[in-house]
Amino acid sequence: MLEKIKSAYILWHGYHNILPKTQRYSLGNRVDKLFIELIEAISTASFLSREEKLPYVRVSIRKLDTLKILIMILWETESLENNQYITLSTPLDEASKMLGGWSRQLTKTLK
Repeated sequence: MLEKIKSAYILWHGYHNILPKTQRYSLGNRVDKLFIELIEAISTASFLSREEKLPYVRVSIRKLDTLKILIMILWETESLENNQYITLSTPLDEASKMLGGWSRQLTKTLK
């Protein structure tokens, strides 16, 4: 999962530099910051004990959902092209499913 987010961030890094200036320094910077916070939350969760993981996984899910919405806004405002949006959204959707599964597994185990 971390590998999917990392590869999506590398894609994003290339797109961030070519965004229109009005978007680059507002939504673009926020998306960049969310990617970094997401990577941090997932990597932290992966090193914690089972009992400590769930809060970090939930934070990761929230950050990823926000990230996906902001990227959609960039696409809807035509700041990202269709192929850029699709290329970026695919690994994020896969990571979202993986995080959901991780959360369900932890919730079930902790009950």
